[in-house]
Amino acid sequence: MKQFFGMSQSGSLEEAVKGLQNPQFIMLFSNDEQFEAHVKELERLYPHIPSIGCIGMSYDTQVVEKGVGVVAFTDGVSAAANVLEEVSTMPVKYIDRLEKDVRKVGGTWRDTICIDLCSGNDACVLTTMYSVLKRDNISLVGGTGDAGKVSANGKVYSDAVAYAIIRNNNGRVKAYKENIYHQMGSYYFIASKTDKANYIIGELNGRPARQVYQDILHVTEKEITTQTFKNPFGKINGNDTCIISIKEVNGNALTCFRQVNDSDVLIMLELGDYKKIVRDTIQSIRRDFSKISAVFSVNCLFRYLLFTENNYMHEYLQEMSKLGNHVGLVGYGEHYNNQFVNQSMTCVVFE
Repeated sequence: MKQFFGMSQSGSLEEAVKGLQNPQFIMLFSNDEQFEAHVKELERLYPHIPSIGCIGMSYDTQVVEKGVGVVAFTDGVSAAANVLEEVSTMPVKYIDRLEKDVRKVGGTWRDTICIDLCSGNDACVLTTMYSVLKRDNISLVGGTGDAGKVSANGKVYSDAVAYAIIRNNNGRVKAYKENIYHQMGSYYFIASKTDKANYIIGELNGRPARQVYQDILHVTEKEITTQTFKNPFGKINGNDTCIISIKEVNGNALTCFRQVNDSDVLIMLELGDYKKIVRDTIQSIRRDFSKISAVFSVNCLFRYLLFTENNYMHEYLQEMSKLGNHVGLVGYGEHYNNQFVNQSMTCVVFE
């Protein structure tokens, strides 16, 4: 298979798709002002081609911040795209769509991936979708778009997840997740007075969550939302750690980008040697694949801000491009199988 990436910093879809012929699957990453018009125009240009899209920044070796980016797969993929609606209340109501698409594409765990773009309620959505995907051990990679909108097959949806089941007809696929954080000290916290619906942590070990965070890291209240770039929370999940970013201060509580429940055990994380970790990820992928056709990744907005602040974003994209054709989305949350994570990178590699 081959991966196409076209962009327009000014938001011209015609410029972004220049040279794209006979796509078998398309992803659209646009801006809030032009998203709906771009969705309609893309369907007019490439009618009946499976497609999904969202509002967000995209990249190859440079980032498209406010324009439009188009990713397309050609020459050797089979794909089906659709949506699960009412994700805030009952995504399972539409699960038969996903079941039919998995059967239609007909792949296996070795050659098939699910890529999803979500408008919200990610944890519930992933649990729902993975109930189908796990039957065939099909991996999932995806993320959250902006403004509560996604698209599928030429239509815009709110309160939905757009997904595509993609089979590589010429080789394997494999999903990866990269975590650039590790545990700080021996801090363990029991969460309480949480608000699951609004992702709020009220107390940690019986004390106000804001005060606990400030006392450990010696930061002011105003610094908390940027300190989370270096020190998010972590939730231990078996041998894995799910990263939980802080969104904002809410009185003495902390509002996060991921749900925390009463009695959840949290740890404090700190930023590791991210340049070395990126190199290790690249080496791991190279050990698994001697020939790579494409890499599609989702990088968290906070990673993008952290890398940009440290003048590393350009170098990062150059490093990833050494794998081959690497493109992706800057998301507001990352998906890896049934996990909704923050401040991470997830990707799928196509042989």
